[in-house]
Amino acid sequence: MAGKVKPIPDGYHSLTTYLSIKGAAAAIAFYKQAFGAEELYRLPMPDGRVGHAELQIGDSRLMLADEMPEMPGAIAKSPRTLGGVSSGLNLYVGDVDAQFKRAVDAGATVKRPVTNQFYGDRSGTVEDPFGHVWTISTHVEDVSPEEIARRMAALPHG
Repeated sequence: MAGKVKPIPDGYHSLTTYLSIKGAAAAIAFYKQAFGAEELYRLPMPDGRVGHAELQIGDSRLMLADEMPEMPGAIAKSPRTLGGVSSGLNLYVGDVDAQFKRAVDAGATVKRPVTNQFYGDRSGTVEDPFGHVWTISTHVEDVSPEEIARRMAALPHG
């Protein structure tokens, strides 16, 4: 007898990132090496592309597929095809310095080195070999909205 279906399946959050990637199989291997991702599911297409895959990184799921510009309604193009991204991913970890080094050692490119931020995170940003931008962070200080505004105003602006 089937039980009641949950509107949000176990293991998922209300919002789940879905990436279109040129070279999804290679990206899965990279995410395993760089971020310790665990591959949960992969749906291969007859032509060898990845039609859908799900990875577990920490307590969150990441969905991805090879770019499919011929498929209406799909997340059709990757950052490499588009020439950039309009969004990024933020990954909270226990040790930003170690995780950042791991990602760079796996082939990510440093966009912004790890440093303490005025809003209470220690973070740095990398671009993965597939064009997606990841900010890797460890929260190191609870800062009130008022203090964040004060610190931001004190930053040099140029």
